[in-house]
Amino acid sequence: MMAKDKKKLRTLQDVRECEKDFLVPEDIEGVLNCDRYSINLQCKTDPSKLGFPVIVMGSRVRIPRIGFIRFCEWAGIGV
Repeated sequence: MMAKDKKKLRTLQDVRECEKDFLVPEDIEGVLNCDRYSINLQCKTDPSKLGFPVIVMGSRVRIPRIGFIRFCEWAGIGV
């Protein structure tokens, strides 16, 4: 059986229930209905256009879970 944090996050409710502090593009692609490559690319080229906070460290992208949830609630995404 998969650990709770290892299951595929498909909805905003899944993101709310996960215990990770930081998400990766794969975790939010279902919520945004966008592929992880496009999210990753946008995070690296112009993260201000995303509307939610991102952290880019070299080739790695991390998204603060709480900031992403607040953005989605504000934007009415997945609610």
